[in-house]
Amino acid sequence: MAGTRSSARQAANAAASSSPASSQSQSAANKDSAAGAKRKGGSTTSPQAKRGRKGAKKEQATLEDTLPNQATEDESKDTEMKDENEAPPNQAPEDVSEDTEMKHETEAPSAESHKPTSAQDKSNGDLKPEDSATANGEGSKQENLNAASGGPEQTAEEDAEKNGTGQAEASTRGDAVEESSKREESTPSSILEKGIIYFFFRGRVGINEPSDVNDIARSYIILRPLPHGAKLGDGPIGDAGHNRMLALPKKVLPVSPKDRFMTFVEKTNVTMEEIKNSLSSSDYMTKTAGSRHTPAAAPIGEGVYAITSTGRETHLAYILTIPSEVSEVQDGVGLKQRGSFVTSAKNPETAAPAGASLPKGADYPKEILDEFGGRGWMPLEPKLLDYENTQFIIIGHNEGALEKATVPQPDDENQGKEEPKEEMEKLQHEDELRVEHLKGDDTVFEDLGLSSKEYPKLQTTW
Repeated sequence: MAGTRSSARQAANAAASSSPASSQSQSAANKDSAAGAKRKGGSTTSPQAKRGRKGAKKEQATLEDTLPNQATEDESKDTEMKDENEAPPNQAPEDVSEDTEMKHETEAPSAESHKPTSAQDKSNGDLKPEDSATANGEGSKQENLNAASGGPEQTAEEDAEKNGTGQAEASTRGDAVEESSKREESTPSSILEKGIIYFFFRGRVGINEPSDVNDIARSYIILRPLPHGAKLGDGPIGDAGHNRMLALPKKVLPVSPKDRFMTFVEKTNVTMEEIKNSLSSSDYMTKTAGSRHTPAAAPIGEGVYAITSTGRETHLAYILTIPSEVSEVQDGVGLKQRGSFVTSAKNPETAAPAGASLPKGADYPKEILDEFGGRGWMPLEPKLLDYENTQFIIIGHNEGALEKATVPQPDDENQGKEEPKEEMEKLQHEDELRVEHLKGDDTVFEDLGLSSKEYPKLQTTW
């Protein structure tokens, strides 16, 4: 009995001594829990981390290792402010206009840029269980369901494989351009470049609506190159940042071999935002006349183009889609439904007649200058259009202009390639369907990111 009572007392003493320790442990745990609750607004710990036995500090370090892009609350604010002040790619900060914000809102962000932030935004920084799984690469339940049932993404990829058009890639870019390996194989090598072409003119100062050619201050051609194997689907043309703006000081296009008009590259490898700024209206003050108004440029045509080689010559050929029929304005500036010009680029190191040259020529590298071989001119090649101030002459045709620019070459015929004219007509038909499904004549504004309220409508009559 004595031994039994002694054992009982020892057990009671042991329980009494352990109770304070347990209470202290529980109190410490409660304090840690309360401190963690205060930090909950900026925490991104997962439920698994919260179930840790030694508080959240060790688990937070593991989560930061898992999500290296996750910042603290203060760092997130600093990063967000920095992103808002940064200029978009290919555009200097001082050139950013108030329209840039509109462009950013309409552009579809990439999937990569959304993966880290979407989970945080759902609860002001708190990751839900399913968000934590997504952030750690496990994927959401919805993604798993889409993969199992052949959801939209899988269907698009399957369609692209069946049709060989690259439609899935085009849909992720958000534009009408679809790359096709089959199309690339059939496109003749004599087509050095193809793409979408736009024609604009700007009225003289104070003249918003020109009544004849004499009211035009300057005309412009905008080239938007496409991949060699590209075809067109529905929707506007996405901005790849490889756009060119050509200026025609003569205001009109050549219509015969006697017409030899100088053209120069005003802007190249630029975004549509920069093109948009160049085409917009402006107001300025003068000492003598006071306030003056330069009107916005007006569109007069849209279609497809190709820079072609016929051996010794190169041509800039085009087929209009908009307008469907040329009218007096197009006739007045020499724009046809189908046309082409012989093109020849000027050597910037050779002299030119007075008034027919820019103060500063193109800054070509040595390898391009060597191609001139000391000559004053050489056939225009697309690579020359990637240099500002490139000067080239365009020469008109009497008749059969498109046919002269699209003569099949023996090498292409031997390889079973399509004729250049057939490829251009196919591209124009695709563009015609695209325009019909989009906004008709206003497709020009949709493609270029312009507001139809801020720019003149496509002009067909004086």
